[in-house]
Order: sequence, then C-alpha cells, then structure tokens
Amino acid sequence: MDVGYERGSCPACGALERERVAGPDEIRRELESLWEFHLRRVEAGAPVEYLADRAVFSQDPPIALAGCRGCGTVYRDPRECGEDVAALYAEEELDPAALRDGFPSQLRIFRRQFRRLRRFAGRTGAGLEVGSFTGGFLAAAREGGWGFEGLDVNAQAVDFARGQGLASTRGTIEDAPPGRSYDAVAIWNCFEQLPDPRRAARTARSLLRPGGVLALRVPDGGFYAVVRRRLDGLAAPLARGVLAWNNLLAFPYRAGFTRRGLRHLLEEEGFRVLATVGDVLIPISGDRTRRWAAWEERALKRLLRTAAPAGAAPWFEVYARAEAGAEKVPARGTSPDPAPRRRSTAGDRARHSA
Repeated sequence: MDVGYERGSCPACGALERERVAGPDEIRRELESLWEFHLRRVEAGAPVEYLADRAVFSQDPPIALAGCRGCGTVYRDPRECGEDVAALYAEEELDPAALRDGFPSQLRIFRRQFRRLRRFAGRTGAGLEVGSFTGGFLAAAREGGWGFEGLDVNAQAVDFARGQGLASTRGTIEDAPPGRSYDAVAIWNCFEQLPDPRRAARTARSLLRPGGVLALRVPDGGFYAVVRRRLDGLAAPLARGVLAWNNLLAFPYRAGFTRRGLRHLLEEEGFRVLATVGDVLIPISGDRTRRWAAWEERALKRLLRTAAPAGAAPWFEVYARAEAGAEKVPARGTSPDPAPRRRSTAGDRARHSA
C-alpha cells in the first residue's frame, strides 16, 4: 500500500536536534548485505519463503535514519505517517500455518518474560497486553495464574488467539475497555513501531492501578548505531553477524530507543523505572539453516548475553511502576495519531521475543 511520510522530533525526549545515522545509500547496502548474509546460511534448495522470512519485513526499509542529539534514540527520518502504518499492520495477511507452528515456541519463550514481569509486579492480578499476536504471552500468563487480556489490530491474529481459548480483542491501546484498570500492561516488541510511543505510555499509565507495572521490550538504537559504524573495515563480518542475527541490519523498526531515552519518556509520564534487562533476539535458525550457521548464531548470542549486564545488548526490556499521584510533565512533540501494532513476517514478529 502507498504510505505518506512526515518529519518529526525524537519519539523519546521530543528534541529536534538530530544527526544522520544512515542515509539512503547506506540503508540500501545494509539491505543487500542482509540478503547476502542469510543466503549464505540457508541450505541449497531451501524455498524462497524460508529466506524471505529472515530478510523481508512488513514495513519497507527506512529512507534514512537519524539519531537524537539529546538521548541517542534512533528513528526514521522521514518516517511513515502513523495512520498508514496502522492500516498496514491491520490489513496484513498472515500465514495460518506460521501462526499455528509459531504458537508453541512463543509460549515457551514468553514464560521467561512472564516470570520477570511477575517478579516486578509482586502479586497476581489482571493485565493487558498490547500487540498480543498469537497469544503466546497471554497463555504463559494464564499458566501463572494471571488474567491477561490481549489487544491486536490484526483480525487474523485475534481470531487465532481466541481459538486458543484466550481473551483477545481487535484494537489499539486506546480501545482498551472503558472503566477497566490493570495491575500490569505489557507491550513486547511493539512499542517501537507505534506512531506515538509517548501517547501510548500515557494511555498505559491511565489504565494501571497505582503501583501497577508497565513492561516494554524494544530494540536498542544506541547499540545499532555503534555497531553499524563497524560495517566497513576489519570488524565488518562480526558487526554484520551481530546485527543480522538480531534483526537489526537495515533497521526494520520505526524507532530504536536507548535506555536513557526510554527512562526519560517514562519518568515524564508518571512512571518509576524499576529495572532494565539487556537481551538478544531468540534463535532464528531453522531446519533449513546450515549447521555451521546455527552454531554461529548460538555462539554469537551467548557472547552478547554475557555482555548484556554491562548495557551492551541489541534488545532490552524496561519494567516501570506507575507512581501514585505522580505529576506528569507535558510532553513535547506528541501527535494525535492512533497507536497501532507493529508486525513483520516471522523474521521479526513471530520470533519477536527473546
């Protein structure tokens, strides 16, 4: 579908000052490198869908990327208009077989996210997941005794989750049931694709009971910006592998937050950050991946997980508590755009949690 473009301020701190991270030619080279990377790592004769699953995403590659001079957040500049992005994800046709086959692995992975969230929430209660997709996290929360509801803009995803006996409704965070309040709101691998993340955080705050917890999982834009500088030179093979195995090469996201930028946003919206947790993307090797390539991915991600406590990780999670009676600072650079879900092929959404 055709989309419009707009210029904007930093989605985290609202600053207008920016610097170029990557231009059109650099993005094109990254995209070509991404295809070459995975083409070398799949077995001969693998169907093209297997390769495309790792190199094709719902949104087109960015035209250019900017980095905020204030907090380091990386974002598309120009970026697609929010309402067009919402329509893209809402109208996307999903592969029923991919939904069915991906659900068990998502459930297994989301059990870890649920344990983390439960530790910070400190109690059993009611929750809302924005961008619930197949319902893997909803099922993990149900196993743990929580009553989580899901919201997703895609009708196929909602129908699939309902088919698993899970509570899922079509809509955005603004469509949460009126009058309801929750002990937790989770937005896994979706917050960075929303047209207005600040507005989404503000809405989440209004839905949470005092002391409730917001959980976010986002790509680290600062990590991407640093590693992509190594794509030329002696360290290029390692840099390319780090980014490609974590779905960061050619940057298929609307924004890549930094820990500092996301903390700034959340504190302005009445949250107290409890913890940040660095992580990697879950394994994306499959049954048609060459054996040496699957070993390469495991070794690289094991190394990155070791470095994660020091703050060097391609993805990170934030857990923040809604402060009772907290006064909010008026946000800068917000817009009235609705808040849609992000999704791509299984390359970044069906495997969207680590």
